[in-house]
Amino acid sequence: MRDPRISILAQNLIRYSTNLQKGEKILIENFGVQTELVKALVEEAYKAEAIPFVSLKEHEVNRYLLKDATEEQQEMTADFEAYVMKQMDAYIGLRAGDNINELSDVPAAKMSLHQQTVGTKVHREIRVPKTKWVVLRYPSHSMAQLAQMSTEGFEDFYFNVCNLDYAKMDKAMDALVSKMNNTDKVRITGEGTDLQFSIKDIPAIKCAGKLNIPDGEVYTAPVKNSVNGTITYNTASPYQGTTFENISLTFKDGKIIHAEANHTEKINEIFNTDEGARYIGEFAIGVNPYILHPMQDILFDEKIDGSFHFTPGQAYENAYNGNDSAIHWDIVNIQRPEYGGGNIYFDEELIRENGRFVTDDLQGLNPENLK
Repeated sequence: MRDPRISILAQNLIRYSTNLQKGEKILIENFGVQTELVKALVEEAYKAEAIPFVSLKEHEVNRYLLKDATEEQQEMTADFEAYVMKQMDAYIGLRAGDNINELSDVPAAKMSLHQQTVGTKVHREIRVPKTKWVVLRYPSHSMAQLAQMSTEGFEDFYFNVCNLDYAKMDKAMDALVSKMNNTDKVRITGEGTDLQFSIKDIPAIKCAGKLNIPDGEVYTAPVKNSVNGTITYNTASPYQGTTFENISLTFKDGKIIHAEANHTEKINEIFNTDEGARYIGEFAIGVNPYILHPMQDILFDEKIDGSFHFTPGQAYENAYNGNDSAIHWDIVNIQRPEYGGGNIYFDEELIRENGRFVTDDLQGLNPENLK
């Protein structure tokens, strides 16, 4: 018998997140096969009188494909997948599996090739701007371990996070969107962090269950050349198969001029992918009341209550600052007191102190008001 929470999640993904309509085509792409949710999504798509398609991909197989991939093979893969994506009205990307580091020994050059072909031509150029899309993880033993929770406890946490009232969150975000749209200068302070930049005339976009599950962020982008100062991230960040810790970036006129971490050489290889990799494509504030601690999974970590992320690489089309790159790396800093605290200022006004919103218009985004 299927866990009823899976059916609720499938219904939310089809009816709310992608708002699937009669006759629309949807691609359900599952990395690390998880059949129960895939079956539920197919059933719910048919109930909506839509047309579902399924693509199943396995991380261990992808590792073999990528390790010795040629440019010709990746270009053909991109052409093949781009053809399929162009036919779709909606997309659900489901990530499962038990090893987040499965691709850790794939050479950086091969990962970069994949990002520049499949990542760019299929997802950045077609899926993101031209479909109704949502991506999510599925609970596994490894995710429970990363969260330092029992498997059953993590599953309860997962469904609380994924099935919360996102319509309520959506309304509460309007005040933050308005405030960001009327802000020029942003300053962020904290342990090892003193960062300044402008967000003037870059749109603020709310995310309340339409693109990511779990969700809970409002994002924009800095004016490309406006970033100055240093940021020290206080969460571990897996990227391209390697987990980076103690990341510190120094900016001058928008560009990362110094980068260090536990894998300093490798992080600089990533930032050397292309010119845009050393500039920031996104600044976002996380507000999900159920996500409190990092678990090395960016779909959860970037939504942490009291956090923000500052993202090297590609800017989103709807909050575009002119920066283009094959990478888009969300790296998270948590500003609640137990993580060292920190403040965010908009045009010299303190709007969030140690992870809590302090202005009257933003009180609705504090955790007790979103549960």
